[in-house]
Amino acid sequence: MRTMGVEEELLLIDRSTGVPVPVADGVLAGARATRVPDPGGVVGEMQREMIEVTTRPHTSLAALGAQVLDNRALVEQVANGFGAHAAPLATSPTPVTPHVSDGARYHRMMQRYGCIPRQGLTCGLHVHVAIDSPAEGVAVLDRIRTWTPVLIALSANSPFHAGVDTGHASFRSIAWSQWPSAGPMERFGSEERYRAVTEGMLRTGALLDEGMLYLDARLSRAHPTVEVRVADVPLDPGVTVTIAGLVRAMVDTAVEEWRSGSLERDTPACTVRLANWRAALEGLDGELVDPLTGRAAPAREVVTLLLAHVLPALVANGDDQLVERGLADLFARGTGASRQRAAYATTGDLGQVALAAAMTSVHARTGRVAAGLWPGADTGSVIGGHPASSGLSGAVG
Repeated sequence: MRTMGVEEELLLIDRSTGVPVPVADGVLAGARATRVPDPGGVVGEMQREMIEVTTRPHTSLAALGAQVLDNRALVEQVANGFGAHAAPLATSPTPVTPHVSDGARYHRMMQRYGCIPRQGLTCGLHVHVAIDSPAEGVAVLDRIRTWTPVLIALSANSPFHAGVDTGHASFRSIAWSQWPSAGPMERFGSEERYRAVTEGMLRTGALLDEGMLYLDARLSRAHPTVEVRVADVPLDPGVTVTIAGLVRAMVDTAVEEWRSGSLERDTPACTVRLANWRAALEGLDGELVDPLTGRAAPAREVVTLLLAHVLPALVANGDDQLVERGLADLFARGTGASRQRAAYATTGDLGQVALAAAMTSVHARTGRVAAGLWPGADTGSVIGGHPASSGLSGAVG
């Protein structure tokens, strides 16, 4: 069974106002000094208003979920000592002027890329899944690229930015796409072609280094993994776990297709980019692009297609029930974007929206009742009645 791990970027906000505060240096030092029985990693980011937590590689989705909760709890506890919360927000609802972290590379980026890093403060979710070789990894990249826009819709958690409703479910995706190398790629076809394309991108001089290859999905530079980078950091940790399970199943399915000689879809990168844009705009509340037809379809139908596509892998990994419960809960409760908007409709205060988001991790951890069972989860399936569901019950919506 393939291992998987996740990286979550969290926003550091004032405990009273919900406004981002530049306390990452103190939180980072405090977290590293804390003795925990199962450490992942806590690292700084470009701006001092955010911090990243990472898990170890796991084969069990429930164990991964437990560490996601523990990671969030650790940085929340340390952040409290600096008058802050560690909030799962993909953009700041309130206006903020970010403060750059120390380091020559970050300062070079600030000088080189103008308002993009100076005004950008975005928090994403990166999922790593183990691969046996770079060649296998490139085969995976070529076969999952049309499905990754669905992950944007599932994770959508950034409707507000700089004090306004952006009209998008995932404005982080829109802001992130301003970086020169961000977004989908054409099919590579081979490891050699992948290396040639990425080296060609570096030769342009538009990027400082290989670390700035901000592709939707790429071969990790540090680990033998495929790294999928399109998602917002989810409001709920259960969504993080659900997406991790889906991504591992997407990788397994792609590898099986590659080994069987099945050809990847010849979908142009511009079409995938438009699918990203629709997912970022509408989340799960409108339409997504069906990867099989290239046409718009209700979001629930496209999620059902993805689930049916990867169901054999989910079953083989023992993840099918947990992922289906997670998706059912997501459809029942709404994405982070829709829940942020609902909170704003009630409070009329974006600072309170940010503070409410910060408490989701706290409540999730204290409410955990069993491995793999998340508070408030619907026990039904989101694909019930589908021919590929193998008898799983429930229904979309």
